[in-house]
Amino acid sequence: MASTVTTEPSKDSSASSRPGYGQLLRTRGAWTFLLPGFAARQPFAMLTISIVLLVQHTTGSYGAAGAAAAVTGVSMALFAPYSGRLADRYGQRAVLVPGVLLHALSGLTLTALALAHAPLWALFAAAVPTGASVPQVGPMVRARWGVKLQGTPLMTTAAAFESVTDELTFVFGPLLATALCTAVDPAAGLVTEAALTLLGGLLFAAQKGTQPTVAPAGHTRVEHASALRVPGVRVLIAVFLGIGSVFGGMQVSLAAFSESIGEPGLNGVLYGVFAAGNMLSGIVCGAVAWKVAPQRRLVVGYGALALAASGLWAAHSVLVLAGLGLLVGMCIAPALITGYTLVEGLVPAGARTEAFTWLTGAVALGQAAAVTVAGQLEDRFWDGAGFLVPMASTVLALATLVALRSRLVSRPRSRTVARGVGHRMPMTVD
Repeated sequence: MASTVTTEPSKDSSASSRPGYGQLLRTRGAWTFLLPGFAARQPFAMLTISIVLLVQHTTGSYGAAGAAAAVTGVSMALFAPYSGRLADRYGQRAVLVPGVLLHALSGLTLTALALAHAPLWALFAAAVPTGASVPQVGPMVRARWGVKLQGTPLMTTAAAFESVTDELTFVFGPLLATALCTAVDPAAGLVTEAALTLLGGLLFAAQKGTQPTVAPAGHTRVEHASALRVPGVRVLIAVFLGIGSVFGGMQVSLAAFSESIGEPGLNGVLYGVFAAGNMLSGIVCGAVAWKVAPQRRLVVGYGALALAASGLWAAHSVLVLAGLGLLVGMCIAPALITGYTLVEGLVPAGARTEAFTWLTGAVALGQAAAVTVAGQLEDRFWDGAGFLVPMASTVLALATLVALRSRLVSRPRSRTVARGVGHRMPMTVD
């Protein structure tokens, strides 16, 4: 017999009809996963720039540095969805604990090889497990919000809050990594990243009470359909690939620009301005009670992102580049927030962690491709040529979004998720 998912109102007292950050943060049990979740995701913003700065220091090539960072990003993009699927099936703690241990070990191995001037293939070999084991804390936190706020207006606020939290890490992470690599030691960024991942990840994994529940083994045979089979998720992956290319292209190109003017320390400042714009617009986006359909918001917001990114390559001064970076950052948050919000209506609850990791992986893959191409452009052409990458990728992603936007419309459904005896309580999916 098939058991059908039904919809019921949330029982959480904080989920009222008037969304707001204050109500969101008063959600019972939220702080138990928010604080360790913030600590656990902080190192993610440090990883790529730490690899770029370390490998560039030991090899003298931005192309080699970008390639090593790209291998890490590709590995993460390929393995992240499987990590999300395993978390949906076996629980977040079961995936997170071994993952952070492997990540810390492989990150330290990559650091040692770089300092020993090992050949590039050896750095690639160490970069694969480093990327594959990046803890998917952001998607896990979003999945926990889904459990708390299922079917309430606060879900959009939670998506905005998580985007702001992500961008807050991208304000502090690159600044911290750049400061450590330039003022302490070129390896200090990766070493600190590994240590923070281990500590934060274990603290987050210890919060067992708020993680999504999984079906008891041996009592039912559950169908775990991949989130990738949802057409709208595939469209969002293309959108997030473009966003990832902005992050990657900015990281390499800003580092090269700062180096070219003899002020390498400005790299973290410029990237921090870019991330601050993202964070500020995310705060505003989450505070607005939107009446426009999210599909339309995504098209308009992404169009603004493509337009803003198209001017980066022409900037030749610190002030102009900072201003354009701020504008580009302000255009990213609305696209990210809307994309994550759309997942709630497109994907059943039992596959959302996987769906979130597909999007996170798409950002990592776009970032990986961008750092590789931008690094080659910076090595072979003029300073700032790497900024062509965000322009081209966002324009292509926008064209894809416009052509396939109808696939982002969620349709009412009654979804069968399990077979066997009706032993499970009804769960909300939309």
